[in-house]
Amino acid sequence: MQFINNMLLDMELDPKLVEYLAIIIKIILIGLICFVANFISKKIVIRIITRIVTRSKVKWGQIILDRQVFRKLSHIVPSIIIYSFASTFPTYQSTIEKLAIAYTIIVGLVFLQSLLNAFNDIYQTFEISKVKPIKGYIQVVNIIIMTIGFILVISNLIGKSPLILLSGIGALSAVLMLVFKDSLLGLVAGIQLTANDMVRVGDWIEMPKYGADGDVIDISLNTVKVQNFDKTITMIPSYALTSDSFKNWRGMQSSGGRRIKRSLYIDTSSITFCSEEMIEKFLKVHYLSDYIIQKEREITEYNAKNQINRDNPVNGRALTNIGVFRAYISHYLKNHQGINQNMGLIVRQLEHSEHGLPMEIYAFTNSVEWAVYEAVQSDIFDHLFAVAPEFGLRVFQNPSGADLRKMVEEPNNKDLVEERSY
Repeated sequence: MQFINNMLLDMELDPKLVEYLAIIIKIILIGLICFVANFISKKIVIRIITRIVTRSKVKWGQIILDRQVFRKLSHIVPSIIIYSFASTFPTYQSTIEKLAIAYTIIVGLVFLQSLLNAFNDIYQTFEISKVKPIKGYIQVVNIIIMTIGFILVISNLIGKSPLILLSGIGALSAVLMLVFKDSLLGLVAGIQLTANDMVRVGDWIEMPKYGADGDVIDISLNTVKVQNFDKTITMIPSYALTSDSFKNWRGMQSSGGRRIKRSLYIDTSSITFCSEEMIEKFLKVHYLSDYIIQKEREITEYNAKNQINRDNPVNGRALTNIGVFRAYISHYLKNHQGINQNMGLIVRQLEHSEHGLPMEIYAFTNSVEWAVYEAVQSDIFDHLFAVAPEFGLRVFQNPSGADLRKMVEEPNNKDLVEERSY
């Protein structure tokens, strides 16, 4: 730098002009050195590192490259050069050094943030990340690092010790608590969610209050991201999962069976005792033949033992079409390939209502997949709706417009037939 000053003075230029020209030339040279150093670090050094990482078999190496960890670190080279040449400008040396240090701190913060994000991406490649996500903790560390970096930058620029600023933060603690309220609540909620294993990435959760009904795709410090089945995204505050109730379907998914709990409403006016013709018909049904034989034997023995007169069907025991139908459903489900036979299976009658007698099926499918579950459930009820009339039963349904129109047309048709007969 002294050589530049001497060269300009040898040209017999005005001393003031020499001073300005020397500064301009020095700035250009320093800028050129920074440019060359940055070019070498990015175009040569980083390319070499990229080639080495690409050729290696380390899986997480590519994640570090995708996060541009080394590229962001390379920005520190120009700041070190500028800091080294600060003494070239004695008048502004202190200011240049402070700005260079501040820039170095900022680059370091960006580098650490990128490194932490890369660490989180690497952690997510392991199965344990779905059970114990750490994204919330990474965000907390980022906040702490950014806060410390901000304090260091300010203390460097004003030339004061960071401890002075830290002591002043104590007075601003109430303001900080207000500003970072959601983050603090999210941190506590994240610890509870992880420690109690309440929710994982991939869980199907249902939270009507927030309109969430779908799979958890991300758990962060402040929010839990849920992709609903209509492909919309719902953001739920992390602390809401600990303060409000929600349904997690993980237990169903891991059990290997999904529950069917649906009723078939029977018109009570169609319920009756089984006649001899009906019993003979039921004996030919594959799932009922053994049941009918056993029940007929039990009923005959009971009535004979108690000397019951069966001339009146009210006396003693007798088969009913609704009872036989219930037994048929039970045997049908026990032989259905889509039903999990190792889990609960009940066919029961519920309380009678204005809609008829509910015949509820309580069973579990073999598959927890939605499409398979719906297909099995539909197949079962398709069959039951079709076979109910074979037992002399009618499925209840409120009268429709067609039913009312038929009731009106039938008397008119009857009158027309009578007129023609005359």
